Amino acid sequence: MNLIMKIGIPKEIKNQEYRVGLTPSGTYELIKNGHVVFVEINAGIGSGYTNNDYISNGATILESGKEIYGNSDMIVKVKEPLQSEYSLIKPDQIVFTFFHFASNIILEEAMKNSKAHCVAYETVYKDGTLPILTPMSEIAGRMAVQEGAKYLEKPQGGSGVLLGGIPGVSPGKILILGAGIVGTNAAKMALGIGAHVTIMDINLDRLRYLSDILNIRTLFSNEYNIRKELIDVDLVIGAVLIPGKKAPSLIKKDMLLLMKPGSVIVDVAVDQGGCIETCRPTTHDNPTFVVNNILHYCVANMPGAVPKTSTIGLTNITFPYILEIANKGLDKALNENEGLKKGLTKFL
Repeated sequence: MNLIMKIGIPKEIKNQEYRVGLTPSGTYELIKNGHVVFVEINAGIGSGYTNNDYISNGATILESGKEIYGNSDMIVKVKEPLQSEYSLIKPDQIVFTFFHFASNIILEEAMKNSKAHCVAYETVYKDGTLPILTPMSEIAGRMAVQEGAKYLEKPQGGSGVLLGGIPGVSPGKILILGAGIVGTNAAKMALGIGAHVTIMDINLDRLRYLSDILNIRTLFSNEYNIRKELIDVDLVIGAVLIPGKKAPSLIKKDMLLLMKPGSVIVDVAVDQGGCIETCRPTTHDNPTFVVNNILHYCVANMPGAVPKTSTIGLTNITFPYILEIANKGLDKALNENEGLKKGLTKFL
């Protein structure tokens, strides 16, 4: 017989974060397996799920985050705990969410002091991939082109270039740094709207693959090539990821002077410190800033702007892990699943 675990779903409190850690269908499956699910009141509203949607699937609605943390063995979230949540986390409590510790020393220290078991979505592995990060990376990559196109518009402070061009007028030029999940999805969107696209990486096998399937222009990533491309690019998308580590800074501040005024940078790697030196996290409330006449879009939770798609996509991939931990307990689940074990943060 499975153990009974109490699972808490708090409301996300990060600025303009509308996702929720679990859908009502996930709630139903957990309860069907004998577990208890607590959902903070209105936690799912931003993703289109009412309190009654959770209640009708067996969840118990609690009035505050304090109650959620206080009554739960495992917390399932989307984004990292914020400072107001630090004191709510209990010793030995399982916290399963995106953490991105590499760019947040304060959070790392707080979680270390909490003595909780922190399992980070972004470092769970399966067959050499990061399965939980994948759907959010797919969304962020596709959104990067949308947002870049938007902020190239003159009223938004951009240069006034239409990325797709029109007959008789050249399309805009996009440079994508990184050929992983984010970069590939950005490339698909960019090619779809008719932009002129170049993707760069240090993995020649990956570039060869994308050249074959997308018929896209590829370049080996080094500073010389990046500087050369920046001269006439309209949109740069930073899509570099080193799992569990800070992203490398590929574009330095002085390199912005090579770019045309009104060009746009979208740094999707901002969660991991950004791959543009001038990057700093922004919010959907105030998403952009300008450095050296270059518009920077560095929103740290891009998929939060499309929560209906994001929440379903995230739950699709997190749920099997949530159920595994709930059914087996954390220790057994980690011992039997090496990929999940890699998500456990071991603080020094």
